[in-house]
Amino acid sequence: MQERVLSHDIDTIISHHARELSEKLQAHRLELFPPAAQKSLRRFVVGEAAKLLGVKPGYLRNLSLEGKGPDPVVTGGGRRSYTAEQIQALRHYLDANGRSSKRYVPHRSNGEALQVVAVVNFKGGSGKTTTAGHLAQHLALRGHRVLAIDLDPQASLSSLHGFQPEFDVGENETLYGAIRYDDQRRPLREIIKRTNFPGLDIVPGNIELMEFEYDTPREMALRRGGAGDSIFFARLNTALEDVADDYDVVVIDCPPQLGYLTMSALCTATAVLITVHPQMLDVMSMCQFLLMMGDLLGHLKRAGGNMGFDWLRYLITRYEPSDGPQTQMVGFLRSLFGQHVLINPMLKSVAISDAGITKQTLYEVERRQFTSSTYDRAMESLDAVNGEIEDLIHATWGRS
Repeated sequence: MQERVLSHDIDTIISHHARELSEKLQAHRLELFPPAAQKSLRRFVVGEAAKLLGVKPGYLRNLSLEGKGPDPVVTGGGRRSYTAEQIQALRHYLDANGRSSKRYVPHRSNGEALQVVAVVNFKGGSGKTTTAGHLAQHLALRGHRVLAIDLDPQASLSSLHGFQPEFDVGENETLYGAIRYDDQRRPLREIIKRTNFPGLDIVPGNIELMEFEYDTPREMALRRGGAGDSIFFARLNTALEDVADDYDVVVIDCPPQLGYLTMSALCTATAVLITVHPQMLDVMSMCQFLLMMGDLLGHLKRAGGNMGFDWLRYLITRYEPSDGPQTQMVGFLRSLFGQHVLINPMLKSVAISDAGITKQTLYEVERRQFTSSTYDRAMESLDAVNGEIEDLIHATWGRS
C-alpha cells in the first residue's frame, strides 16, 4: 500500500532529509579533505606550463638547464613539472627579461575597464556552473587576476572550490553581506576568500543569498515614490568598487532564475554568457528566458540601469557531435543568432563529469586518471571555448 504523507508533516520530512543528506555530504567531504587539509592543486608538466605561458616547451627546458627562473621538480626520468605558483613566477621572469608585459602578465592597466562576465541560464543542467568555474580557473592560469562570485543559493561553484556552503560559509559571508540593506552590511573585501588557484579568489554562496530576494521588494515598498525601483540594481556594482583595482575579470555564476540577484548581476555585467544545451526542451526553455530577460532589462534600462554590454554570446554546452538532432539544433541556433554564438562548443565529456564527483575541475585532475584520448579531447574543447572568451575580453581592452 502506498504511503500517504500528511500535509502538515511534509516540512518535517523535508527538513529531516536535508539534515541527513548534509551530514553524509560532510562525511564524504572530510574523507576527501580532512579538517586540517586545504584543497591543493596538481603540478603542471612542461608542455602544459609552456602552453599556458605561450612559449615553446624547449624554451622552458633551456631555462631550467641554465638555472634561470623557478626550479621545476625533476623526476628520475628527467620529466619536469611546475606548480601554478611557479608558472606565475615564470610570467614575471619573462617580463623582467624584456618580453611583452601584456602577453605574459596580462593585468589590465589604466584605461582598461574591469570586465564582469555574467554566466546565466533559466534552466538547470545547462552547464552554467561548470562553465563559470572552468572559465575563472582558465583566466587565472593564463595570468589574469580573477574574482569568481557565487550568486546561486545552491552554491555549486563554492563547493567546486572546496567551500561546502552549510559548513564553511557562515552568516554574512556571502555576497548578501556586501549588498544587504541594513547596518550589518560589510565591505566585499572582508568576504572574499582565496582558492587553490593562484590569482583566483571567490565570494562563496549559500542559502543566505535568498534573503536579498525577500528584502528587496520590502525595501522597494518602503521607498515607494523615491528611488524604489532602482534601489537594488546598483548595489553589486557599488560593492565591487571596493575591490575593482585588485582584479582584471569578475566571473559571476548567476542563479537559474530571473530574480533580483540575477538582475543585479546583469546591471553590473560588462558581458553576458548564456549557456544552452542543444536539445528542443532546453531551447524552448531558453526562449522563455530570453523573452523575460528582454522585458526585464527594458524596464531596468528605463529605470536607469546600465545595459551597456561589451558583448553577449551563447555557448553550446554538453554537445555531442554524433547526435544528429543536436547538430541540427546547433545549426538552427547559428542561423538565428549568427556571430552571437561562440564558434567553439563545449563537448560533453565523461572526464569533466567524473572530475565533478570529487569536486574537481578538468584543470585539477591528473591526465592519467582517464584514457589519454578522453582527457585530451575534453581539454582541447575546454581550452578552445575559454580561449575564445579570453579573446573577447582582450578585444574589449583593445588588445590584438
